[in-house]
Amino acid sequence: MLSLRKTLQPALLSAALLLSLDAAAQAPGSKLEQQIRQETAAIQDRLVEWRRDIHQHPELGEQETRTAALVARHLEDLGLKVATGIGKTGVVGILEGGKPGRVVALRADMDALPVKEPAGLPFASQARGIYHGTEVDVMHACGHDAHTAMLMVAAEVLTGIRDQLEGTVMFVFQPAEEGSSLVQPGDGESWGAKAMLEDGLFDRLKPDAVFALHVMPGPSGQLSWRSGATTAASDMLHISVDGSQGHGGMPWNTVDPVVASAQVIGGVQTVVSRKANLARSPAVVTIGTIEGGSGPNIVPETVTMSGTIRTYDDGVRAQVAEDLKRSAQKIAESAGATADVSIEPMYSSIFNNAELATQMAPVLERAADGKVAKAELPGAAEDFSYFSQQAPGLYVFLGVTPEGQDPATAAPNHNPNFFVDEAALETGARALSMMAVEFLNG
Repeated sequence: MLSLRKTLQPALLSAALLLSLDAAAQAPGSKLEQQIRQETAAIQDRLVEWRRDIHQHPELGEQETRTAALVARHLEDLGLKVATGIGKTGVVGILEGGKPGRVVALRADMDALPVKEPAGLPFASQARGIYHGTEVDVMHACGHDAHTAMLMVAAEVLTGIRDQLEGTVMFVFQPAEEGSSLVQPGDGESWGAKAMLEDGLFDRLKPDAVFALHVMPGPSGQLSWRSGATTAASDMLHISVDGSQGHGGMPWNTVDPVVASAQVIGGVQTVVSRKANLARSPAVVTIGTIEGGSGPNIVPETVTMSGTIRTYDDGVRAQVAEDLKRSAQKIAESAGATADVSIEPMYSSIFNNAELATQMAPVLERAADGKVAKAELPGAAEDFSYFSQQAPGLYVFLGVTPEGQDPATAAPNHNPNFFVDEAALETGARALSMMAVEFLNG
């Protein structure tokens, strides 16, 4: 019997250790975290109500006047210091804790997209707006309605425990993350996060850390994140191929920019497949538009195209830009044409601070009741990168695919069928609040 006991002892100790670790992962956390959990659950109905109201009344970038007014009124009712009109329509609320300490910023974006929402939801959008001079349908097809509602809840929950907070919380409600609906890229005007910073967002009160959360397809209520590069850097690509116009029946008397453009489109893909160091960073080059010609029997003078470049490493980003220009110009030259290539930087890659990610990992695990994962690299870009360049940042994803549905089959963000499982939003609001408390009081 003694021998058997000695044999079982290591296994029993290992099992006990595993149970202990599992219990620690499921531990409720501090009393403040427990209070956050209770208060977030108590206002879950209003979270859903706010989200549906904003969803039904979407507004395009730099036109979020109704949404901004709703947010500002809520923050004022909470007794916070409120500033409006930052970056045109941005709103900021300042919550001063009961004790001195550091500053943490929580950010949510408010703008919608020029997308028509299909019928079905009782709160489906029927809104229309002006997008770069054209009237369009408008929909929250990226989930910013959920982001705004979750941060409104976090503001209320944290205000309720302000006496116990060691520091200050900035609630940043940002316009135009998807870009301005009023000015075109390349016009020399800023929008979104950059415009808020240029308006002095962090001049008087600069955060020591900044957090944000984004909904996306994934198991409902699952939180995922990663250290380092987290979203793609985005650059806008414009190529103009110039030839010599003439009769389509006598192409030998012309320099055909259509054929040259086709060769350019195929050729620039080799910049990724043969020139970019994909072992160091993924890279994507996509041509999204091509325009040229006025008739079926006319070789045009010019063909223009535009596209996007996505990378995750600054060195790869610079190399891809250089190789794209050279390839497009030389390919056009080989056909007797010329190519003018311009690349406009849009958003940098979000780099999650490794120390911050490590500190917040157990907090996020508790907020999601253990439902966590390592985030994969998305192809999307985000202007939260402007904020995370000013202070250490952490950008977290929240899964919103309903239980029973495979996230791989769910409509992605920016799709008219993108769907948010509202049951997941309580987790998001809880996570934002708990991260703020951990950073200030932890």
